[in-house]
Amino acid sequence: MEGCKALFVGFLLFSWGGLSIIVSGDTSKSCEFPAIYNFGDSNSATGNSSTILKSSLSPHADGRACDGRVIIDFIAEQIKLPYLIEYSNSSERNFRHGANFAVGGSAIRWYNKNNEPRDSLDMQIQRFKQFKSRSKQLFNEAKDASEKDRLPRQEDFAKALYMFDIGQNDLTLTSFDQLQSEIPDIVSRLASSIQDIYQEGGRVFWIHNTGPYGCLPLYINQNKKSKTGDVDEHGCVKPYNNMATEFNKQLKERVTKLRSELSEAAITYVDIYAAKYELISNAKNLGFDNPLEICCGKYQENKSWAWCGSKEAEVCKEPSKFVNWDSVHCTEAANKWVTNRILNGSLTDPSIPITQTCHKQ
Repeated sequence: MEGCKALFVGFLLFSWGGLSIIVSGDTSKSCEFPAIYNFGDSNSATGNSSTILKSSLSPHADGRACDGRVIIDFIAEQIKLPYLIEYSNSSERNFRHGANFAVGGSAIRWYNKNNEPRDSLDMQIQRFKQFKSRSKQLFNEAKDASEKDRLPRQEDFAKALYMFDIGQNDLTLTSFDQLQSEIPDIVSRLASSIQDIYQEGGRVFWIHNTGPYGCLPLYINQNKKSKTGDVDEHGCVKPYNNMATEFNKQLKERVTKLRSELSEAAITYVDIYAAKYELISNAKNLGFDNPLEICCGKYQENKSWAWCGSKEAEVCKEPSKFVNWDSVHCTEAANKWVTNRILNGSLTDPSIPITQTCHKQ
């Protein structure tokens, strides 16, 4: 039908009396999430970016800044849902089990230190609202089961898992001298987006903090040139990691406050920083080689960076031995290790496995 063919063209906004559920405190039953909705940057994007260079090293890597699966792919496997499909203007995709609104290069705020516009979290939230409203209309207009099977059920929006993995670009694109004073505003904007989803009926949230970006090869290389600050025993730049730690501290405090403000929400704070730093600190004992080397790309002294996918770039033979795929993203092997580390609840607040996160603590 024509309405379905125009699934994401010419959005019409309709109000929906958001279905509200009281999140159960009974943790004896595993959560059965019908869908995942993800918001983020290239760490969790699965296709929503024209700037991400596609890899031919893995059948999973299409649109991913990786040689294979990213963390959200492994999470989908864990809760027995299909890999999350990127939000798109295509009507041929199946959004029955959610959508990925993450875009490579996105930040919580819409601008960087040069006041250049970027895709923002607020834009992603607006797309989600349009998606939800439009999908309701198309579901009601659908004439057969095959058309409806590709669309989300309105009641599932309240039962879905809402994931946020964003903030790294806000830290790296904000003037370092101003970053400390800017962090409260960045965190506040993230909290506002969570509140927006809550108003749309979302009740279960999985919030990643930001990783130790001072351990990313790109920023280590920049530090060598600018001498920003000292490095730690693992070769990571301390000032950068200190800023990530401060962001995470304020984010965790704000998440705690959100729990009292959003009375029906179950919100899990996930310590990605701890998992990634642990991996970097113990890489060789965990079967990885030098955790600060890159698999795809090339350092060019006194020249521009040879990004992964460019003609000058080189690709390692065994990505599974590397923590870093390119200069800012992890390999599939590293993503798998990190995911396994966070899913059991040992690095989350509250300390519960992802299969229990629908239960309000």
